[in-house]
Amino acid sequence: MTAAAIEPAMQKQPAEQSPARQALRRLVKRRSAMLGLAVVLAFVALAVFANLVAPYDPTEADWGALRGAPSIEHPFGGDELGRDVLSRVIFGARASLSAGVISVLLALLIGIPVGLLSGYAGGWLDGVIMRFTDAMLAIPFLILAIALAAFLGPSLTNAMIAIGISAAPIFIRLTRAQVQSVKTEDYVEAARAVGNPPWRIAIRHILPNIWPALMVQATLTIASAIIAEASLSFLGLGQQPPAPSWGSMLNAAKDFLTQAPWMAIYPGLSIFVVVLSFNLLGDGLRDALDPRHRG
Repeated sequence: MTAAAIEPAMQKQPAEQSPARQALRRLVKRRSAMLGLAVVLAFVALAVFANLVAPYDPTEADWGALRGAPSIEHPFGGDELGRDVLSRVIFGARASLSAGVISVLLALLIGIPVGLLSGYAGGWLDGVIMRFTDAMLAIPFLILAIALAAFLGPSLTNAMIAIGISAAPIFIRLTRAQVQSVKTEDYVEAARAVGNPPWRIAIRHILPNIWPALMVQATLTIASAIIAEASLSFLGLGQQPPAPSWGSMLNAAKDFLTQAPWMAIYPGLSIFVVVLSFNLLGDGLRDALDPRHRG
């Protein structure tokens, strides 16, 4: 075959896309993941622009709306002090989403380096790290978070620290398992053969290839962290009144479930929708980043 005949045939072949772009295309095709992403972005926008979106000051009392039913002036009704429930739900998104994201970032900052060290070094160091990790995993996540938050003191910052430390063992174990599965690959052996130091191999060659699994786990853990923050706030260990938080709103609403059920419905529904959206997004990311789903 002549070069003139080969050139048109080569031009008809589509250019091979990068793995990231292929994963993005697979993610876009999953409607449930896109729905979850849209809802998450909507709540993030509400939290960021809460000062512009909320119709009232979330801490301002209106005695005329004391446990008032939903109306045109107060679409979600009023709480036990006459504060607008809609405004408090919008501002409460800041506390819940911040706690979810920041606590998971803290867990990643702890879990990834320790997991990399444990998985790559191996030996007695791996044994010590994993026995300590197993001991932490033996304690239920929420129980450990409550104990740490009670020890640190009631505040949103301490609640985020407690949740982050409680979630760190999940990422230590996952990172270690991923490192052990890829550290014997040919590209790692090649990097070691040309004289790269262990820290460079771990950061430049291993970490980028295990990052997709960590990203999926982080997305799913944010949902658990939001529930944990709501639980801590419900128990008085998270966001402190009068600052709004979905968990503290549920704590205040528990005494008025028959007289003013809307005080519990809307913050509870917000937690449900956000957690479900993060789970849908995490499932979509897992399917999109899994090579077995390339078809």
